[in-house]
Amino acid sequence: MKHITLHIPENKYPFFMELLKNFDYVKIEENDIVIPEEHKKIVRERLQKSKENPSRILDWNKVKDNFKLMIKYKN
Repeated sequence: MKHITLHIPENKYPFFMELLKNFDYVKIEENDIVIPEEHKKIVRERLQKSKENPSRILDWNKVKDNFKLMIKYKN
């Protein structure tokens, strides 16, 4: 099964949804993802800290390899 994400203008949304309901092979799952403002604040603070001190950023290749090792040992 394939999944797609579409961004539909608000004024076209009712028409588009009505159209989709006419296809028996389409399953509609509406998910309005809301990110709490507190979480956004935490991310913004971390981004700012990283800009101020780039040395705190870890190398992805090293982190990725360590992460794989941790997963491997858990199995």
